[in-house]
Amino acid sequence: MDNNLFLERQKCICEKYSQIPKFVELNSLIALGKNFNPNVQINGLRHPVTDTLNGWYIWSGDDFNTDEFDFFKPSHVYHLIDSSSFILPYLGLPVGYRFLIDNRGYEDVWFDEDLLLNKE
Repeated sequence: MDNNLFLERQKCICEKYSQIPKFVELNSLIALGKNFNPNVQINGLRHPVTDTLNGWYIWSGDDFNTDEFDFFKPSHVYHLIDSSSFILPYLGLPVGYRFLIDNRGYEDVWFDEDLLLNKE
């Protein structure tokens, strides 16, 4: 996928939800759940950016196993291009945003203030 097209798709979703884009690059890292399956509903939430991750945590289904230490693994955004490109436009949403989508067009996007809080 052309990087300009990728950025334009992120911009479109942000405009739809009246948000200023916080773009991610195709070579940046997301935290991808072990249960990721593009044929099941996809959950995404964006925490603040770290030294290594762009802030996105993405998994399939309703919930993830909080008891499993290594449930999320770093993965480059470009790995989503072939199997699940329908996720890519949402990645420009700023910190604090969540989405629930599927590959048939279902879309729910909302702001979750709890994602901004430091829970130490």
